[in-house]
Amino acid sequence: MNLFAEIRTLVLQSLTELQAEGTLPEGLDFANVAVEPPRDAAHGDMATNAAMVLAKPAKMNPREIAQALAAKLSADPRITEADVAGPGFLNLRLSPSVWHGVITGALSQGTDFGKSPMGAGEKVNVEYVSANPTGPLHVGHTRGAVFGDALASLLAYAGYDVTREYYINDGGAQVDTLARSVYLRYLEANGQEVAFEDGTYPGDYLIPVGEALAAVYGDKLVGKPESEWLDEIRDYATDAMLHLIREDLASIGVEMDVFYSEKSLYGTGQIEGALKALENQGLIYQGVLEPPKGKTPEDWEPREQTLFRSTAHGDDVDRPVKKSDGSWTYFAPDIAYHYTKIERGFDSLIDVFGADHGGYVKRMKAAVSALSGGTVPLDVKLTQLVKLYKNGEPFKMSKRAGTFITLRDVVEQVGPDVTRFVMLTRKNDAPLDFDFDKVLEQSKENPVFYVQYANARVCSVLRKAVEAGMSVDDAALLQADLSGLIDPAEIAVAKKLAEWPRLVEIAARTHEPHRVAFYLYELASDFHALWNRGNDQPELRFFQEGNEAASQSKIALIRAVAVVISAGLGILGVTPVEEMR
Repeated sequence: MNLFAEIRTLVLQSLTELQAEGTLPEGLDFANVAVEPPRDAAHGDMATNAAMVLAKPAKMNPREIAQALAAKLSADPRITEADVAGPGFLNLRLSPSVWHGVITGALSQGTDFGKSPMGAGEKVNVEYVSANPTGPLHVGHTRGAVFGDALASLLAYAGYDVTREYYINDGGAQVDTLARSVYLRYLEANGQEVAFEDGTYPGDYLIPVGEALAAVYGDKLVGKPESEWLDEIRDYATDAMLHLIREDLASIGVEMDVFYSEKSLYGTGQIEGALKALENQGLIYQGVLEPPKGKTPEDWEPREQTLFRSTAHGDDVDRPVKKSDGSWTYFAPDIAYHYTKIERGFDSLIDVFGADHGGYVKRMKAAVSALSGGTVPLDVKLTQLVKLYKNGEPFKMSKRAGTFITLRDVVEQVGPDVTRFVMLTRKNDAPLDFDFDKVLEQSKENPVFYVQYANARVCSVLRKAVEAGMSVDDAALLQADLSGLIDPAEIAVAKKLAEWPRLVEIAARTHEPHRVAFYLYELASDFHALWNRGNDQPELRFFQEGNEAASQSKIALIRAVAVVISAGLGILGVTPVEEMR
């Protein structure tokens, strides 16, 4: 039930009638006609820009269009007022029964209230986290994991067929470095003195991996040349790190549908096949790149390389895919990997990268555009850095990881629900300050607490009503007479509930799950305001002693609030709290 969509349909029907009557000319495009909340709530419940966007193509005065449209809309029983404002904006006020219908809709549909058919089953691949399998996930990965997972849930809620995917970067030199680091821990487990040079991974998380190797091999590999142990230890260590990463993701409630190995692209012809597809379009050539902009590195020299003409698809410069020595650049397997997504039949792709991958966006979009013939869009979302604070000071490094703060460090401090919600209280491309003290604070300034407290308050009212012998299950509440819900504070809550389906579609269309967190805070604020008004006006209290009918109507309203909070928190991957201590 999308009330804004329903009223927009009414507006379009009215415009079509005006055309049939000759008031408006035929052939007008209604695509940009919108119905949305007015900028100032005092102006009405909804507003439409119809007259403003149609005035020029209709060659009419916008106020003339608005007045004719207002007369049509006023005839509908849902519309109590249709006022023309300014040069031609049209503000609408709706009957209280419309808002009561929103409550009924939420109760009858449960957490499906707000679900949208917008996606129409379109297959979307959301790739996120995709960290090198060289150690535990750090706090930067945490933000990407939460953002990507919430985005995937949001898209699924909006009707898309979503695949969650993790790209394992196990084909580069970093996994060789991992193997050498694990070998040092293996030597250590065999009583050897070791030193971790720059470039190796000194974290304690590799100690059990080295000990496990010692249990398998004993001292057989001690003193052996690298050529005899590198491949085997690399595979063993990579598997161990992937197991660790899966546990990290599970601790934050993230479960992937697909783990795709970069290594599987090598030696299988897939990289060559992707580049051949580009070559067939005349987009692969031999050439020499211009030197980097700015100060030219001392060791830079012009070399002929195999290049992808990415400028033909919107990039700033062409990109190398094969080095002068014949080896692949890091970009080549990534091209092949995205080609597999296209071949697997995805209609659109979303990549979630860290902020340090900003320079990678245009080249990847160019590759996908070329390989799909422009039919498969790629949206790359960058997640900015997270700064951690505790006791007013920057949070210290983790000994477990050696050089960074792990996902587990954060989750162990505040729990997965708080971690996830806080990570979504800022837009993905905005920096985020994560203060361990503030996120556990019980105040309005803490959005996690404020939203959960609203849900817990609703649950407390329901328990009290049950103890008093009232029927307050959803079936009983659906039979409640809601006509007494007329106070502006009560209607304000219902109006906010009505925005939920529209918000879902906007957030899904823009790939912005943080909008859900913002909305839940606003809904909780309206609920708490109504609760507080009940302190001064007993007739607004949700539990009315000796008046079951009045209690049921008010409880129906707040139960609808809990339904939407549960749905929203479900998208964010957060469990609603029924009781707070």
